Amino acid sequence: MSDQTQRLRVLFAGIFSQILCVGIARFSYTPLLPVMQDQTWIGDAEGGWLAAINYTGYMCGALIAASVGDLQLKDRLYRIGLVLAVVTTAAMAMTENMFLWSLMRFLSGLSSAGSMLIASGLILNWLIRHQHRSELGIHFAGAGLGIVFAAVVVEIFLRLSMGWADQWLWFSILGLMLAVPAWRWLPQPSASPAAPAGTSMEDNPPGKRFLWLMMLAYFCAGYGYVVSATFIVTIVEREPELAGMGQLAFLVVGLAAVPAVMAWDLIARRVGYLMALLLAYVVQIAGIVLPAIDQSLTSVLISAVLFGGTFIGCVSLVLTMAGRLYPSKPAKLMGRMTLSYGLAQIVAPALTGVLAEQSGNYALGLWLAGGFVALGAVLILVLKLSDQTAAELDNSNRSAALAS
Repeated sequence: MSDQTQRLRVLFAGIFSQILCVGIARFSYTPLLPVMQDQTWIGDAEGGWLAAINYTGYMCGALIAASVGDLQLKDRLYRIGLVLAVVTTAAMAMTENMFLWSLMRFLSGLSSAGSMLIASGLILNWLIRHQHRSELGIHFAGAGLGIVFAAVVVEIFLRLSMGWADQWLWFSILGLMLAVPAWRWLPQPSASPAAPAGTSMEDNPPGKRFLWLMMLAYFCAGYGYVVSATFIVTIVEREPELAGMGQLAFLVVGLAAVPAVMAWDLIARRVGYLMALLLAYVVQIAGIVLPAIDQSLTSVLISAVLFGGTFIGCVSLVLTMAGRLYPSKPAKLMGRMTLSYGLAQIVAPALTGVLAEQSGNYALGLWLAGGFVALGAVLILVLKLSDQTAAELDNSNRSAALAS
């Protein structure tokens, strides 16, 4: 097998793992939430709490990713995550008990961390080791494809008049099919600290100031992201003139996300990571708050494009930065960054669900989310203007782009 063919298999393993662990185990809950609210006892507050518990599992997965240094163990955890994604999706159909639902959402959150963090670290390590460009845009395109997959499948299920439980079961069957290439095509990692050509994979740890400001900025991004990602279908379906358009909005989010992650890689090559990240934050603010300003279908779809075109780009840029700072152990900083991102994802859905139940709409939650992303943009600007690590990252990235 040629090295290029192996590279494509590795990247597609990551894409399939993203569709399974992110698209199905995590994001299928978003289009299924209004269905479950119609057919079960679940309300806005409970829906928000289940989302928060899912992100608690994701944060615990981030803790594991940050604390485990052994690549062989990371590989085993990745494969456990694939199994968890399938099993917990099927188990959602087996009960209407809040405790059991919460347990399943927690475990599915763990599985999504396996795909987002552990798999991305393993893939980035393989790319660097085999002297390919160390970018994760193609891998994270799987998250956008997962959203598209979830939206299309739920729309098909609804047209077939399937109940909420049957939809969860069919998602698990589809997930099992995706797990096979995700398992088989990602090779066992090498324990050697050097690339085959002998190039040392030296880490370049950032200073405390860079780390803390970046973690705070990423917390803000996590808050803004999770509100729209969790509630966009429900927000659209609550508008009488937009009834039935929720799946379309979610589909547009995914369609925008697929090419966007690779586009942000290209932007970062030209302007540097921090400037690309700042631009993504600014565009995302507009995408988040637009439905609170105007509830027309046009505004909702523009919002979906802006949000879908930026949220996974932010994740890809930040985690690629982390991998460049720690090439020998990419998940080390990826996990620490994701802890801040995940903490926001615990707080935001629960708070937004409570605010929506009290006020009758999601407008206040959207404005609050937009405000957090604006604060994050300010923090990134401070780093861009004043931090040496940021300057070194951007200079090395532009040099690599010119060399290629």
